[in-house]
Amino acid sequence: MSSNQTFEIYCAGKFITTSARHTVTNPYDGSEVATTFLAGDDELDQAIKAAQNITDELRNIPSYMRFNILKQISEELFSLRQHFAELITLESGKPIRYALAEVDRSIQTFVVAAEESKRLPAEYFSIDWTVAGAGKEGFVKYFPIGIVAGIAPFNFPLNLAVHKIAPAIAAGCPIILKPSSLTPLSTLMLAQIIDKTALPKGAVSILPMNRETGNKLVTDERISLLSFTGSPEVGWKMKSHAGNKKVVLELGGNAGVIVSHGADMEAAVTKCVAGGFSYSGQVCIHTQRIYVLKDLFESFTEQFVKKVKLLKQGNPIDPGTDMAIMIDEANAIRVENWINEAVKGGARILTGGKRENSFMQPTVITGTREFMQVCSAEVFGPVVVIEPVDSFAEAIKRINSGRFGLQAGVFTDSINEMNLAFNQLQVGGVIINDVPTFRVDHMPYGGIKDSGSGREGVKYAILDMMEARLLVKNC
Repeated sequence: MSSNQTFEIYCAGKFITTSARHTVTNPYDGSEVATTFLAGDDELDQAIKAAQNITDELRNIPSYMRFNILKQISEELFSLRQHFAELITLESGKPIRYALAEVDRSIQTFVVAAEESKRLPAEYFSIDWTVAGAGKEGFVKYFPIGIVAGIAPFNFPLNLAVHKIAPAIAAGCPIILKPSSLTPLSTLMLAQIIDKTALPKGAVSILPMNRETGNKLVTDERISLLSFTGSPEVGWKMKSHAGNKKVVLELGGNAGVIVSHGADMEAAVTKCVAGGFSYSGQVCIHTQRIYVLKDLFESFTEQFVKKVKLLKQGNPIDPGTDMAIMIDEANAIRVENWINEAVKGGARILTGGKRENSFMQPTVITGTREFMQVCSAEVFGPVVVIEPVDSFAEAIKRINSGRFGLQAGVFTDSINEMNLAFNQLQVGGVIINDVPTFRVDHMPYGGIKDSGSGREGVKYAILDMMEARLLVKNC
């Protein structure tokens, strides 16, 4: 795509400009990708009022129309797949191979939402379980909760925004989406597709904005639900300021993997390398900690390090690139500091550990302690810790020791170990014979502890965006 394009923001069903121009730069080379604009308080107020005005119309759209709207979006997104992927790569520095996969997932998310729009929840049940209920029956119908505020991060600029937009359309809720100011372009291009559909104008607004205006999405009482994906420090603070609105938080983690006896070692190594270093580890279910049974540790680690050294580093637009830069130099410096902190504490670097500007080498560390930040915090960078353990039970204990609990991966051929992991790991999802980085877009996705509250995944997001209402009537 050509550079120096201008993307208008999408406010209340109209493409507009504001006085606050905003330049989006390519994190790989610092070049200008495009210019857009930041919404202020007035634009946010316009979006909220427009959403209020079409709430009844949107709620009453029949299922077949919602299905057709969502299907239309998915089909046009498919027709522009390469264009969207290139834009994601330019604005985020994500290697093009992963950007294409993100567009494919976004297409699938709209397809799933289209299907779910035809089977919104409802329930019939008998009331006459007690004497007082004789001659009565009950119905539960789910109604749209109201205006949704979605706040999406930079690392999956399209698909994590779509995980808020598509369920809102299916549920019949207006949504105001704040993309990351670092990566707003792909969602603004998505707005051009949405604008062509039969959705009432004002049903979707996509507004890049500064932090001050964004905070009003949290506090404004006209908004009924806040869906935030980002850091725990920001997410929990938002929840404390959100008042009576419903809040869904997806806050990341420091995902662990267990490699046990009977595992397919080659598959485990290959999957763990991909899970640890795709998009330079800037994934909330990035494979960060690997615990290997002691008698397997040396062989696994040797193979793992060997594969890491084969990762191709370079320009993210090159289809052969496995790893490129991080989103900015500040985060690369932070990761470098955490690695150095671990080494000073006695940890040993097996490969990597060096930084050049925003590029952080893929790094493998062992000999760590649980209190080190590379273990206890969310690295959100290309760092993997590998440690030996004496038993499967010890591996579970070490994964559970931290403040996060998003997903975990377990490589084993033992039914008993699978059941043990599922019953004892303190996480939102246990992935057997794959890494915690695995996600498909219709499964429930979210965590416990500092990893958040609520679940994403289209069906589960729809449930959060609707409220149950009971009708009891005489038979």
